[in-house]
Amino acid sequence: MNKSVNPLTHGRTSVYNLNYHIIWGTKYRNKVLKGNIETALKEILMRIAQDYDFQIDHMEIGQDDHIHLLVTAPPKISVTNIVRVLKGISARQLFLRFPELKSRYWKVKNRHLWSPGYFAESIGTTNQDAVAKYIDDQREKEKQLPE
Repeated sequence: MNKSVNPLTHGRTSVYNLNYHIIWGTKYRNKVLKGNIETALKEILMRIAQDYDFQIDHMEIGQDDHIHLLVTAPPKISVTNIVRVLKGISARQLFLRFPELKSRYWKVKNRHLWSPGYFAESIGTTNQDAVAKYIDDQREKEKQLPE
């Protein structure tokens, strides 16, 4: 669905256009979100969004240690719940699928793939295309950075 043509979503009892730019990073900023892990993460997040009835319109990894998402969600789902399910389920599935991640994150009591915080901002219709382009360009910007 092209949101710029019709940004409104019709629910059973509401009409809405709620879009969020969400960013979170790996714990200790470990650069593990690349290759097969990046591919699997993107697939996992898309499946979670589908299961929980919200949409990820754009998604990209930044510097192999954080992820940018443009999410459209109905008003009944809070940003906190969106982030909670995305981070929780994706971490568990990535640890199961890629046991080598445990060596970077395994602690005596707890293991956490993701840093505990996140950034979220609401995006209006006028800013949505700009944020989508910013997210889509994450990998290209990294190629231009000196190492």
